[in-house]
Amino acid sequence: MPIRPEVTRLSSKGQIVLPGAIRHARQWEAGTEFLVQETPEGVLLKPIAKPGQGTARIEDVAGCLKPRRAQVSLDEMNAAIATEAAKRHARGRY
Repeated sequence: MPIRPEVTRLSSKGQIVLPGAIRHARQWEAGTEFLVQETPEGVLLKPIAKPGQGTARIEDVAGCLKPRRAQVSLDEMNAAIATEAAKRHARGRY
């Protein structure tokens, strides 16, 4: 991303227009929210990622995929484990 200074102006309503080249390069669309932080060098704008953008937390996506096969009960799992252990024991594996 080229670093080229751009000039903008603060409006009477306290608004600043971000130059189109910067908005395009950063893929910022209308409605993008920013965290505004004062720093020793000036003011820092950080876009706030909305759900579905950038990184996601496990809490945001848990359960969104459908299971590929039918759900199995705990009793069915225990039975399958016992059956497999018995087969391995019969083969002398344990």
